[in-house]
Amino acid sequence: MHRTIFTTPVVNTALRALSLAWLRLRGWKLAGTLPAEQPKCVLIAAPHTSNWDLPYTLMVAFALRLNIYWMGKQQIFRWPFGGLMRWLGGIAVNREQSSNLVAASAEALRRADGPVQLIVPPEGTRSKTRYWKTGFYWIAHQAQVPIVMAYMDYPRKLSGLGPVFTPSGDVEVDMRKIKTYYAQFKGKNWQQFDHE
Repeated sequence: MHRTIFTTPVVNTALRALSLAWLRLRGWKLAGTLPAEQPKCVLIAAPHTSNWDLPYTLMVAFALRLNIYWMGKQQIFRWPFGGLMRWLGGIAVNREQSSNLVAASAEALRRADGPVQLIVPPEGTRSKTRYWKTGFYWIAHQAQVPIVMAYMDYPRKLSGLGPVFTPSGDVEVDMRKIKTYYAQFKGKNWQQFDHE
Protein backbone atom coordinates (compact mmCIF):
# COMPACT_ATOMS: atom_id res chain seq x y z
CA MET A 1 0.00 0.00 0.00
CA HIS A 2 1.24 3.49 -0.79
CA ARG A 3 2.18 6.14 1.77
CA THR A 4 -0.73 8.29 2.89
CA ILE A 5 -1.49 11.27 5.04
CA PHE A 6 -2.33 8.80 7.83
CA THR A 7 1.22 7.41 7.86
CA THR A 8 3.01 10.76 7.51
CA PRO A 9 4.52 11.75 10.87
CA VAL A 10 3.85 15.25 12.25
CA VAL A 11 1.18 15.89 9.59
CA ASN A 12 -0.88 13.04 11.04
CA THR A 13 -0.64 14.46 14.58
CA ALA A 14 -1.52 17.98 13.50
CA LEU A 15 -4.47 16.85 11.39
CA ARG A 16 -5.78 14.64 14.17
CA ALA A 17 -5.89 17.65 16.51
CA LEU A 18 -7.61 19.77 13.84
CA SER A 19 -10.10 17.00 13.04
CA LEU A 20 -11.04 16.54 16.69
CA ALA A 21 -11.49 20.30 17.11
CA TRP A 22 -13.61 20.63 13.95
CA LEU A 23 -15.84 17.67 14.81
CA ARG A 24 -16.41 19.02 18.34
CA LEU A 25 -17.14 22.49 17.00
CA ARG A 26 -19.72 21.08 14.58
CA GLY A 27 -21.32 18.99 17.35
CA TRP A 28 -20.29 15.54 16.07
CA LYS A 29 -19.90 12.65 18.49
CA LEU A 30 -17.70 9.62 17.88
CA ALA A 31 -18.34 6.09 19.09
CA GLY A 32 -16.49 2.80 18.97
CA THR A 33 -12.89 1.82 18.46
CA LEU A 34 -11.08 -0.54 16.17
CA PRO A 35 -10.52 -3.82 18.05
CA ALA A 36 -6.81 -4.25 18.76
CA GLU A 37 -6.89 -7.79 17.37
CA GLN A 38 -8.24 -6.53 14.01
CA PRO A 39 -5.43 -4.39 12.52
CA LYS A 40 -6.52 -5.35 8.99
CA CYS A 41 -10.15 -5.13 8.00
CA VAL A 42 -12.67 -3.86 5.51
CA LEU A 43 -14.76 -0.92 6.71
CA ILE A 44 -18.23 -0.50 5.25
CA ALA A 45 -18.82 3.18 4.47
CA ALA A 46 -22.56 3.65 4.75
CA PRO A 47 -24.77 5.44 4.23
CA HIS A 48 -22.90 7.11 1.35
CA THR A 49 -25.16 9.85 -0.02
CA SER A 50 -23.06 13.03 -0.28
CA ASN A 51 -19.69 14.46 -1.34
CA TRP A 52 -19.38 15.60 2.30
CA ASP A 53 -18.91 11.97 3.31
CA LEU A 54 -15.25 12.02 2.23
CA PRO A 55 -14.02 14.97 4.33
CA TYR A 56 -15.99 13.78 7.36
CA THR A 57 -14.68 10.23 6.88
CA LEU A 58 -11.10 11.53 6.78
CA MET A 59 -11.64 13.55 9.97
CA VAL A 60 -13.23 10.61 11.76
CA ALA A 61 -10.34 8.39 10.63
CA PHE A 62 -7.82 10.82 12.12
CA ALA A 63 -9.84 11.10 15.33
CA LEU A 64 -10.08 7.30 15.72
CA ARG A 65 -6.43 6.78 14.71
CA LEU A 66 -7.25 4.66 11.67
CA ASN A 67 -4.98 3.95 8.69
CA ILE A 68 -7.55 4.05 5.94
CA TYR A 69 -7.54 3.54 2.23
CA TRP A 70 -10.64 4.21 0.16
CA MET A 71 -11.80 3.58 -3.39
CA GLY A 72 -12.97 6.33 -5.71
CA LYS A 73 -13.85 6.71 -9.37
CA GLN A 74 -10.76 7.29 -11.49
CA GLN A 75 -11.96 10.72 -12.66
CA ILE A 76 -11.13 12.30 -9.29
CA PHE A 77 -7.54 11.02 -9.59
CA ARG A 78 -6.77 13.06 -12.70
CA TRP A 79 -4.39 15.99 -12.75
CA PRO A 80 -4.12 18.28 -10.82
CA PHE A 81 -5.66 16.47 -7.82
CA GLY A 82 -4.55 12.87 -8.42
CA GLY A 83 -1.48 12.99 -6.19
CA LEU A 84 -3.46 14.61 -3.38
CA MET A 85 -6.24 12.05 -3.62
CA ARG A 86 -3.74 9.17 -3.41
CA TRP A 87 -2.02 10.84 -0.43
CA LEU A 88 -5.44 11.03 1.23
CA GLY A 89 -5.61 7.24 0.93
CA GLY A 90 -7.43 7.03 -2.38
CA ILE A 91 -7.23 4.11 -4.78
CA ALA A 92 -8.51 4.83 -8.30
CA VAL A 93 -11.19 2.48 -9.63
CA ASN A 94 -12.22 2.25 -13.28
CA ARG A 95 -15.91 1.38 -13.08
CA GLU A 96 -16.21 0.84 -16.83
CA GLN A 97 -13.45 -1.75 -17.16
CA SER A 98 -14.12 -5.23 -15.92
CA SER A 99 -11.14 -6.22 -13.85
CA ASN A 100 -10.61 -8.39 -10.85
CA LEU A 101 -10.72 -5.57 -8.33
CA VAL A 102 -11.89 -7.87 -5.54
CA ALA A 103 -8.96 -10.28 -5.89
CA ALA A 104 -6.43 -7.43 -6.23
CA SER A 105 -7.81 -5.64 -3.16
CA ALA A 106 -7.84 -8.84 -1.10
CA GLU A 107 -4.25 -9.59 -2.09
CA ALA A 108 -3.16 -6.04 -1.20
CA LEU A 109 -4.76 -6.42 2.25
CA ARG A 110 -3.05 -9.76 2.85
CA ARG A 111 0.37 -8.39 1.83
CA ALA A 112 0.15 -5.06 3.67
CA ASP A 113 2.56 -4.52 6.53
CA GLY A 114 0.94 -3.19 9.67
CA PRO A 115 -2.60 -2.00 10.25
CA VAL A 116 -4.73 -1.26 7.17
CA GLN A 117 -8.43 -0.47 6.96
CA LEU A 118 -9.92 -0.50 3.47
CA ILE A 119 -13.10 1.59 3.22
CA VAL A 120 -15.64 0.49 0.61
CA PRO A 121 -19.06 2.13 0.12
CA PRO A 122 -21.52 -0.70 -0.60
CA GLU A 123 -23.83 1.49 -2.68
CA GLY A 124 -21.00 2.25 -5.11
CA THR A 125 -22.51 5.69 -5.76
CA ARG A 126 -23.96 8.70 -3.97
CA SER A 127 -27.18 8.40 -6.04
CA LYS A 128 -30.16 6.41 -4.84
CA THR A 129 -29.68 2.73 -5.44
CA ARG A 130 -31.75 -0.21 -4.28
CA TYR A 131 -29.06 -2.85 -4.43
CA TRP A 132 -25.76 -2.80 -2.61
CA LYS A 133 -22.65 -3.99 -4.37
CA THR A 134 -21.02 -6.93 -2.62
CA GLY A 135 -17.39 -6.13 -3.45
CA PHE A 136 -16.61 -5.14 0.16
CA TYR A 137 -17.95 -8.49 1.32
CA TRP A 138 -15.90 -10.60 -1.10
CA ILE A 139 -12.73 -8.56 -0.49
CA ALA A 140 -13.01 -9.34 3.25
CA HIS A 141 -13.91 -12.98 2.59
CA GLN A 142 -10.98 -13.57 0.21
CA ALA A 143 -8.50 -11.67 2.38
CA GLN A 144 -9.78 -13.54 5.44
CA VAL A 145 -10.24 -10.31 7.37
CA PRO A 146 -13.35 -9.11 9.20
CA ILE A 147 -15.75 -6.40 8.17
CA VAL A 148 -16.13 -3.48 10.59
CA MET A 149 -19.46 -1.69 10.23
CA ALA A 150 -18.55 1.99 10.15
CA TYR A 151 -21.33 4.53 9.96
CA MET A 152 -22.13 8.22 9.67
CA ASP A 153 -25.51 9.46 10.90
CA TYR A 154 -26.01 13.10 9.90
CA PRO A 155 -29.25 13.89 11.80
CA ARG A 156 -27.72 12.71 15.09
CA LYS A 157 -24.21 13.93 14.13
CA LEU A 158 -22.87 10.55 15.17
CA SER A 159 -20.10 8.61 13.49
CA GLY A 160 -17.96 5.69 14.43
CA LEU A 161 -17.22 2.01 14.28
CA GLY A 162 -19.90 -0.56 14.96
CA PRO A 163 -19.67 -4.30 15.40
CA VAL A 164 -17.14 -6.59 13.77
CA PHE A 165 -18.72 -8.97 11.26
CA THR A 166 -17.04 -12.09 9.92
CA PRO A 167 -18.30 -13.13 6.48
CA SER A 168 -19.63 -16.70 6.46
CA GLY A 169 -19.55 -17.09 2.67
CA ASP A 170 -23.37 -17.07 2.48
CA VAL A 171 -23.65 -13.59 0.99
CA GLU A 172 -27.46 -13.44 0.92
CA VAL A 173 -27.86 -14.23 4.63
CA ASP A 174 -24.95 -12.03 5.66
CA MET A 175 -26.10 -9.05 3.56
CA ARG A 176 -29.53 -9.16 5.20
CA LYS A 177 -27.88 -8.96 8.63
CA ILE A 178 -25.59 -6.12 7.57
CA LYS A 179 -28.39 -4.09 5.97
CA THR A 180 -30.58 -4.59 9.05
CA TYR A 181 -27.84 -3.04 11.18
CA TYR A 182 -27.58 -0.01 8.85
CA ALA A 183 -31.34 0.66 8.92
CA GLN A 184 -30.84 2.84 12.01
CA PHE A 185 -28.57 5.39 10.27
CA LYS A 186 -29.37 8.29 7.94
CA GLY A 187 -26.94 9.89 5.51
CA LYS A 188 -26.86 13.57 4.61
CA ASN A 189 -29.29 12.91 1.73
CA TRP A 190 -31.07 10.11 3.55
CA GLN A 191 -33.79 9.67 0.90
CA GLN A 192 -31.13 8.15 -1.36
CA PHE A 193 -30.19 5.38 1.04
CA ASP A 194 -32.01 2.07 0.77
CA HIS A 195 -31.31 -0.53 3.44
CA GLU A 196 -33.97 -3.00 2.25
